[in-house]
Amino acid sequence: MINSRSRLKFKSPIPRRLRWGVAGCGNFAEHYFLPALQLAQRSKLVSVFSHDIKRAKNIASKFSAPKAFDDYDLFLSSDIDTVYISGKNSDHYSQIIKAAKAGKNILCERPLALRSSQVEEIIKVCKEEKVKLLIDYLHRFHPLVQKAKELINKNMIGKIISISASYNIDLSPSDNFRFNKDDSGGGVLRDLGSLIIDMLRYFGGEIIDVKAYMDNVIYKSNVEDFASAIVKFEKGGYGYFNVSYNAKKAFNRVEIMGCNGSITIENSQLKRNQSTKLVIDLENEGRKVFRKRANRLSFLLRSTQKTFLKHEPPVVTGEDDLVNMMLIEKIEKQCLNK
Repeated sequence: MINSRSRLKFKSPIPRRLRWGVAGCGNFAEHYFLPALQLAQRSKLVSVFSHDIKRAKNIASKFSAPKAFDDYDLFLSSDIDTVYISGKNSDHYSQIIKAAKAGKNILCERPLALRSSQVEEIIKVCKEEKVKLLIDYLHRFHPLVQKAKELINKNMIGKIISISASYNIDLSPSDNFRFNKDDSGGGVLRDLGSLIIDMLRYFGGEIIDVKAYMDNVIYKSNVEDFASAIVKFEKGGYGYFNVSYNAKKAFNRVEIMGCNGSITIENSQLKRNQSTKLVIDLENEGRKVFRKRANRLSFLLRSTQKTFLKHEPPVVTGEDDLVNMMLIEKIEKQCLNK
């Protein structure tokens, strides 16, 4: 029999739910982010913003959000504490600054802004306003990518000699904002290249030198459809990457070679229903192959909830995006001067 005077004691209060506002109603938000958000137990969609009110209302209805706006200030004043920013790149800077000054925690698609100077200001304002800023470098959240990182940290493959990374898709010129330089800031380098540069840094550490090329190999537009570079890591070893918008039978792969073994990751930037493959080949051990399907957005949202609700350190910081943007600007300057 339970003593009537006794009290049930919990280790800590059950955390409240995040009240999300989503700014930007593009394909990724509609078909990937918002379906994942619906499954997150500590999150609730409250408000949707789009410059097109019909689009905002349509997305709000589809995902059961009670409020829709085409006025960003009214959107921020709605009953939300967290903002996901996913519109065109040129909108990110002003929307982040306003959200931070309104006291909202922020998850933003990369890049945070069109220029590194703007990213620096964003980081400064978020610190001054005491709000948390996270960036959607999605590849870091796949369990097999994190396993590869763990093996590198444990020195299982020894000193890194080289890392090769590629990410290729077919995206022909259209009215997509990515092909308008004023909206995107640039082409495939800023889009897919930012992910791969971050991948190289994630595995190999900071980059101290880069030699690069940008070109329009297949498609002619106002932005490049191909970019490639060789980089030198601060701790030693080298990296290589290529990204493109022009491969109809595309592939993506990361190959990490150390003095005592190698790791290969295939399809880490996977489509739905594709599995990622991790191959581990260590000296004096049998070759091991692992395959796993994983919704990286679900892992991202779990991590985001831990950072916003439980104050755990973020996996990706604003400083990461700043370093990546500075490297992108260095590559662009180098290629324009050739």
